[in-house]
Amino acid sequence: KRIAFLEDLKVGNYVVHINHGIGRYVGIEKLSVGEAQRDYLVIKYQGEDKLYVPTDQAGLLQKYFSQEGQLPKLSKLGGNEWNRVKTKVKAAVKDLAEELLALYAARQSLPGHAFSEDSPWQTEFEEAFPFEETPDQLRTIREVKDDMEKTQPMDRLLCGDVGYGKTEVAIRAAFKAVADGKQVAVLVPTTVLAQQHYNTFRERCEGFAIEVGVLSRFRTAREQKMVLRDLNSGKIDIVIGTHRLLSSDVKFKDIGLLVVDEEQRFGVAHKEKLKKIRRTVDVLTLTATPIPRTLHMSLVGARDMSIIETPPEDRYPVQTFV
Repeated sequence: KRIAFLEDLKVGNYVVHINHGIGRYVGIEKLSVGEAQRDYLVIKYQGEDKLYVPTDQAGLLQKYFSQEGQLPKLSKLGGNEWNRVKTKVKAAVKDLAEELLALYAARQSLPGHAFSEDSPWQTEFEEAFPFEETPDQLRTIREVKDDMEKTQPMDRLLCGDVGYGKTEVAIRAAFKAVADGKQVAVLVPTTVLAQQHYNTFRERCEGFAIEVGVLSRFRTAREQKMVLRDLNSGKIDIVIGTHRLLSSDVKFKDIGLLVVDEEQRFGVAHKEKLKKIRRTVDVLTLTATPIPRTLHMSLVGARDMSIIETPPEDRYPVQTFV
């Protein structure tokens, strides 16, 4: 690990020393200490301060990573500034851990709604799907339905590349919820995606007695008011929207399922509101790019995970242009 770190390290890289904080790597110097000569990594700190780290102690360093384009502030050698930063971060991590434990303990102990088994309407709805389901899609749909039929609230992360059929899984889960008299909220990060999902859900639900609404800035104040009223009265079964759905004036008559598309695209304040909603409501999170914390929570069992790895037949490959 140490050798890999040294090979990867380049002059000008920002690094973090576990005891001294953020500095900038300026190269290697050979220094004599007594009769012995050793190689030292030279790290520049605030002002003219420099730290000489023996190469065999490179394990005390790691590369600094931040948001693209943001340069870190160099730490000052000596003093308590770095210790204060570490203490603050430890406290924040502890608070986050306690909050997550409380949330997941509540989800384990508080009973949710156990949805009924599939109705003939569900079968008819699924048979109207114009494409051939992939084996991964069918397995995932079964896993989601099994979760929904339990009293314990679902908290499932669905990972799959763009175009692998995650939306269809969400649509079938939404139909199952509505068939049991519950409302569904589909939360998406952008207005364009809200409109896209709105069109897809409406198209798929055509011919069935399901009312789909959308809440985003593409809607006028009057249209938004009507959607809010219909949500509150239960006239709207499925609502698709951006973070506008998390506003305090959004009231559901009886929400049973929350679908979150690309959770990592929402801010901290939005996620706080999401946590309150998801205590006793079934939650299905869709993502093509799970953030490490979300993925880790799934891998350690705090959340269940489904993966769609097989692309649909004749799927066009994704092309990315920068």
